[in-house]
Amino acid sequence: MWLMVFFDLPTKTKPQRRRANRFRESLKKDGFMMLQLSVYARVCRGQDAVDKHVRRVRSSLPKEGSVRTLQVTDKQYGRMELMLGNAPKTESVGASQMVLL
Repeated sequence: MWLMVFFDLPTKTKPQRRRANRFRESLKKDGFMMLQLSVYARVCRGQDAVDKHVRRVRSSLPKEGSVRTLQVTDKQYGRMELMLGNAPKTESVGASQMVLL
């Protein structure tokens, strides 16, 4: 199962940027990988792990902005298509995709 976090945080002032960066760092520290600038994802082994990581995301929420989570199965995640532009070296475009952590 995959847990995805989508967020839109204000970054106009220096304190806002600092809070947004702290939030991003907390996601990375918890094992999330960046898919796009404001989209992070991680693999979870079952619903208990998803619940644990959602609690961790809630505990590090900044006071402004919006944060959403979405859980998808491995099969659903595998059907994601990367379109437009070139894939970075850490990503491959193709029907069979595997991420080893």
